[in-house]
Amino acid sequence: MDLQAVDALAKQIWDYHHLRHQLKPSDAVLVLGSHDLRVARRGAQLLLEGWAPLLILSGGLGRLTQNLWDEPEANKFAKVALEMGVPPERVLIEDRSTNTGENLRLTRTLLAERRLDPQRLILVQKPYMERRAFATCRQVWPEIECLVTSPQIPYEDYPNEEVSKEDVINIMVGDLQRIKLYPGMGFQIYQEIPEEVWRAYEALVALGYTKHLIR
Repeated sequence: MDLQAVDALAKQIWDYHHLRHQLKPSDAVLVLGSHDLRVARRGAQLLLEGWAPLLILSGGLGRLTQNLWDEPEANKFAKVALEMGVPPERVLIEDRSTNTGENLRLTRTLLAERRLDPQRLILVQKPYMERRAFATCRQVWPEIECLVTSPQIPYEDYPNEEVSKEDVINIMVGDLQRIKLYPGMGFQIYQEIPEEVWRAYEALVALGYTKHLIR
């Protein structure tokens, strides 16, 4: 299969992962753990634009970063945010979580310890992890309103020196598998997957994009 056909399949899954939430003024922006620092830039941008008064940076070393970085994701995110001009007193760091569920649970605990009770959060993740971030939040923190956003970059322009197109497609495929399996494991709420999106998944798996699948 040629690269154009692969891109067409991947774009179907990319579009499905996007939720296109409309942002609203919120109590905090929560940047979820990632190996992509553009997620931190998006979170810092939202705080600087005034969407929320608090920027929470969550992430220890997870599946994608444990072999890449030697410091927690949240610490790297904080450097990005401070360089962009976010005041240090408006940053809260959670640096122990290793996956999306822990990002949310440990952040919830941290806020409770500080007697903070947010009613609405803006979650920030990679574009192809929006839906799973939302589904996980609705499962583990159901009483809060969560909006999801990501770096405003189209599929064609997303790969860069740090995140290759192969990485993007492999992670997207793995996340779609998790959207299908995780509700039955209690990790996230059910999300319907259209037939054409699942066919694109099966085609990409058959082509060998299996690096991030659950075995």
